[in-house]
Amino acid sequence: MATTITSEFGKITIADDVIATAAGMAALDCYGLAGMAPRRAMRDGISTLLNRENPGRGVDVRSTGEGLTVDLSIVVSYGTRIPEVAANLREKVSYTLREIFGIETERINISVQGVKVLGDR
Repeated sequence: MATTITSEFGKITIADDVIATAAGMAALDCYGLAGMAPRRAMRDGISTLLNRENPGRGVDVRSTGEGLTVDLSIVVSYGTRIPEVAANLREKVSYTLREIFGIETERINISVQGVKVLGDR
């Protein structure tokens, strides 16, 4: 799927992968986030930390009638308050998508797939 923005000058179609990459980059800048987890980790029971080379992995984007729904699969740093990390993550991703694309997010769902202890590889 893709998101289409219509203006007086025409239409702009943005692929969901592009939006997912922007959301992933914004997420990786948040304090307390150790990295993204692959989306299939929920099914496989595997929590693999993804690096910054492909920030769109671990992010699923769906268009809805009111805006976008973004699902983030994350790994948090040990010792951080998960509710605060999630709140910061929602705010940062929502702000970034609004500023870059002019798109409102209807919902941002966060799935914590693991905890990384400082010094773990």
